[in-house]
Amino acid sequence: MGKLFGTDGIRGVVNAGLDAELAFQVGLAAAYVMAQEKEGGQPRFAIGKDTRISSDLLEGALIAGLCSAGADVLHLGVIPTPGVAWVTVDSGCDTGIVISASHNPFEHNGIKIFNSQGFKMSDELEEKIEDIILNNVQVPRKTAGEIGRVVYADQKESQDYIDHLVSTINSDLAGLHILVDCANGASSATAGRLFDQFDDLHADIINADPDGVNINNGCGSTHLDSLKAMVTAGNYDLGIAFDGDADRCLMVDETGEEIDGDQVIAACGLDLLNRGKLPGSAIVGTVMSNLGLHVFCREHGMELFCTAVGDRNVLEKMEESGYVLGGEQSGHTIFRKYATTGDGQLTALQFLALLHRSGKKASQLVEGCKRYPQVLINVPVADKAKKEAIMAARTIQDAVAEQEAMLAGSGRVLVRPSGTEALIRVMVEASSQTDAQKIAEHLANVIKNY
Repeated sequence: MGKLFGTDGIRGVVNAGLDAELAFQVGLAAAYVMAQEKEGGQPRFAIGKDTRISSDLLEGALIAGLCSAGADVLHLGVIPTPGVAWVTVDSGCDTGIVISASHNPFEHNGIKIFNSQGFKMSDELEEKIEDIILNNVQVPRKTAGEIGRVVYADQKESQDYIDHLVSTINSDLAGLHILVDCANGASSATAGRLFDQFDDLHADIINADPDGVNINNGCGSTHLDSLKAMVTAGNYDLGIAFDGDADRCLMVDETGEEIDGDQVIAACGLDLLNRGKLPGSAIVGTVMSNLGLHVFCREHGMELFCTAVGDRNVLEKMEESGYVLGGEQSGHTIFRKYATTGDGQLTALQFLALLHRSGKKASQLVEGCKRYPQVLINVPVADKAKKEAIMAARTIQDAVAEQEAMLAGSGRVLVRPSGTEALIRVMVEASSQTDAQKIAEHLANVIKNY
């Protein structure tokens, strides 16, 4: 992982780590690197953003940098992250850029870059961009007719993306009554139009009035309490919650219980298996996938492959092995037949189609995938060097092994460094919340006292 690019692009608090100057430099460097990739040709970038107050600021600076270095820009405005990935491919752009900090609070923002195939940009190209910025390499500025141009998209591109999502299911969704929480984020611009495509689907949309600072604020996939209450009070069949850039989707069943990403993957995976559409009878999760998903897969004859945390790692394993379904407990679900990244709206449609086709209640679809109690404690550390020292320490390793032996197969311990922050994450799953909490706190104290 580089000094600017983390596991999911460049992230930071705007004007306190991520500012217009850096965004301008990213634009310059990205245009220069992509021009080299095209052997001197003029690169074309698609740019989309979420609804944060700072997204306009960063967008303007990025576009200025790109055009200064001679790149053309397709300006998409507010659109979900997976929408940018899809439009990048569909419109023949060389690169896609998303301005978003996903599920984080409004004061944060980020810059994420896709390649021409809609996949996250390679580490090699990110490093080239990073080297130009960190070493103050002077990128040649274009003049006269070589300066890049901006084309402001109308709603055609986003509508084409919505039409693509609709085309992924062969179902009318008739009779379903759903409540959709847009987190005051990017799906505010698309979810209403998407669900309006289904005549006999009754969809109510909430938290779709962004004001720049209310994104993810007490709503969306990170704050499900109000959605749970509204689903039960309104007798909805399903509640759907996106995060700020709509690459995640969590749900709420008709009883008000959360349906997490593991349970979505379990239900959809079993359906694909039963229909003979699950290559290798396998799905891909991460080391954070709940023990319940492991048990579910064993019981139903499915293989579960676990990667390092991050949808990038999940997708890499799926591509490498030809698997079609994977994702994370947090709601990043990848249907590789239809998308190159996690897509919350696509996930919602796939689950709705299964719900409609099965004739079951949402709670019945996921009841076989039990959620084992899981406790996560974040332990702050001084810096990256301290993280590495802790992870290599025999004391820590012995403490983890001792607790795993005590669980004797009825739970799981995972201690790992955060990919984006100065934290060690301690995750424990056990058959009871009390046991999980006790073990997690014990290991967190061992790390603090190291």
